[in-house]
Amino acid sequence: MITILVVEDDKNIRKLLVTILKQSGYYTLQAQNGMEALAIIEQETIDLLVLDVMLPQIDGYQIAEKIRATNTQLPIIMVTAKSLPLDKRKGFIAGTDDYLVKPIDEEEFLLRIKALLRRTQNGLDTKIRVGKTVIDSDNLSIQSENTYLELPKKEFQLLYKLLSYPNKIFTRQQLLDDIWGIDNMADERTIDVHIKRLREKTILNKDFDLITIRGLGYKAVKHEEK
Repeated sequence: MITILVVEDDKNIRKLLVTILKQSGYYTLQAQNGMEALAIIEQETIDLLVLDVMLPQIDGYQIAEKIRATNTQLPIIMVTAKSLPLDKRKGFIAGTDDYLVKPIDEEEFLLRIKALLRRTQNGLDTKIRVGKTVIDSDNLSIQSENTYLELPKKEFQLLYKLLSYPNKIFTRQQLLDDIWGIDNMADERTIDVHIKRLREKTILNKDFDLITIRGLGYKAVKHEEK
């Protein structure tokens, strides 16, 4: 699954950006200042960086410069209130790949992210392979030896999330927050209903199972790992 780091010191804006990304199927990490962001980048595999300019301790321009000193491939999109041509020029010189001015348009934000990811090798990795099964996020499909299914968006995102981290237990609340968004109005039974539908649709699949962990939530298990 594609991992996006959101670096934004404004809590409300950070929450909004993270929610938009999660609802579109991305895994997100968060940082509220530059030093925290650099520490995360050193420790985690990041596929794209969403970067504010005006940050405490170290600003977005300096972060981009530090990253570019050692990593020329990581896509960076600056999201900032600084809209003057001089500001944009400074951002591109520092190493950003794209520049979006606040307040953002959600659709444009996601389109620009998809465009950046298409330019990188990581962005092309939109499939998960489990045995002879292929889960493809480009068309929300699951294909095995003799079966091809296109799933509703939420069902697909739930399956993709679980299979991206085999054997990892996710609580119902974690899955709700990641897929439906932190501010969703759904309850935990929503997860149970979607898992039931996925099991019905993949009952003949020989490559994985969706396992209920009593009192906790769910996990995906590859058959060869059972």
